[in-house]
Amino acid sequence: MEIRPILTSLRKHRIPAALIVLEIALACAVLCNAVFMIGQRVADIHWPNAIDEQGISVVTVNGADPKLAVSDIPRNLVALRGIAGATAVAAATSMPLDHNGALSDFTATPNGKTTVNTSIYFLGSGGEQALGLHLLEGRFFNAEEYADSGSKDFNSTGHVVLITQSDAQRLWPGQSALGKTLYTNDTGWTVIGVVADVLAQDPRFSGPGGRYSSVFFPLHPDGVMGDYVLRSAPQDRARVVREAAQLLGKLESGAVVDGTTYADMRTDYFADTSSMVWMLVLVCVVMLAVTAFGIVGLTSFWVGQRRQQIGIRRAVGASRGHIMQYFQTENFLLSAAGVVLGTALADGINLYLMRYYEITRMPWYYLPVSAVALWAIGQLAVLGPALRAAAVPPVVATRSA
Repeated sequence: MEIRPILTSLRKHRIPAALIVLEIALACAVLCNAVFMIGQRVADIHWPNAIDEQGISVVTVNGADPKLAVSDIPRNLVALRGIAGATAVAAATSMPLDHNGALSDFTATPNGKTTVNTSIYFLGSGGEQALGLHLLEGRFFNAEEYADSGSKDFNSTGHVVLITQSDAQRLWPGQSALGKTLYTNDTGWTVIGVVADVLAQDPRFSGPGGRYSSVFFPLHPDGVMGDYVLRSAPQDRARVVREAAQLLGKLESGAVVDGTTYADMRTDYFADTSSMVWMLVLVCVVMLAVTAFGIVGLTSFWVGQRRQQIGIRRAVGASRGHIMQYFQTENFLLSAAGVVLGTALADGINLYLMRYYEITRMPWYYLPVSAVALWAIGQLAVLGPALRAAAVPPVVATRSA
């Protein structure tokens, strides 16, 4: 297929050609960045979390008298442990992904500098088993290390903590964290165990460096503990959390008791992210549909304007296949121009988003993949008009324009 006649024809029809090029360029720019953002958001929704998400239920008690908590929490724990199917029960101050962030800055040296907001978890006896923490190094807390209620800074007898693997590598790269001292200003705690990465209470607020920055302290029952964590087999979760909420509702008269599974907590946390993903998917679908229909419309108009030219080509021996090839080649050239312009525009948009919206750099392979997708859509969109053009009979050449 000769390219020169096609280019000559395009120069004579600059406006339709320019519209197709601009339409493809805009679609390419939007598609690249939208698909990249969808990928990032989907990855966020599936952040790994080293706790037993499928087996955990959480019951929250609000409005109880904090003065009675020291005596009420042990009573409640005994009652909850009596629920059939509950394999571990503990009191805690908060959970990963629960939005109620208790944050502090921790460093490897006194008064050191840090840019990570670390989530703080206070766990009652058995909290490690209730959460399903995975111990990688060291040990869990022993009975003598739990802080007494009301103790200063929640300092345990042994002044000890558990940290995540990410914090261990960040604070002491290339070294074992066991036995090291973790500091907040000039107060230090000895690291006795390293656990697999547990998500922060609000990872989006903590930022990429703080997503798995979590520190666990041992604490006896206290008024600050409002969550009861129950672990069971996944098939027993719904029943266990329902019975636990009913039980605590009777024991804590006047308090507001709310029970949920951890899987539901995770779904609620990422609800906005999921909505954004579906919105971006809709944007991609609409943009591709508009581009395809735009190509069909403009090419159909173009075919109508060139019926005599097509008829002449048929009269001098061009087959239907030649006519179809002509229009498909023409569309390919227009798509190529649109893709080149669109990839440059896509990269510019990505740089803008990086600067003002903390979006990461878009990998290079998004550009060629989007280009191929738009080339394919362009070829499919032009197929109908090309078939109609190929069906123009040679007799059209004898008619006046």
